[in-house]
Amino acid sequence: MDLTQQEWALQLAQDPDAVLLDVRTPQEWADGIIPGALQIDIYTGQAFVYKVDELDREKSYYIYCKAGGRSAQACSLMKQMGFTKTYNLLGGFMNWEGETSI
Repeated sequence: MDLTQQEWALQLAQDPDAVLLDVRTPQEWADGIIPGALQIDIYTGQAFVYKVDELDREKSYYIYCKAGGRSAQACSLMKQMGFTKTYNLLGGFMNWEGETSI
């Protein structure tokens, strides 16, 4: 499900089962991350699938990339893998106005 920056941040803050997932590249992670995010690069192909497959399907996944395209792909892929609660950050990290860390 696509959420605006405000919807995503609000829902994330209120969700006790929330897991942040950053699907950008390591080079992009150097620009900063949203604190507490798991980092799994979607460009690693099958390795991405293997790492995601190890995650708890009962949790809620708040997924972001740089602009929102790759995170939308990750949401779709995770749905196919049996994850029912995936949330894409529209506009991605480049439009994120919340807290970041390096």
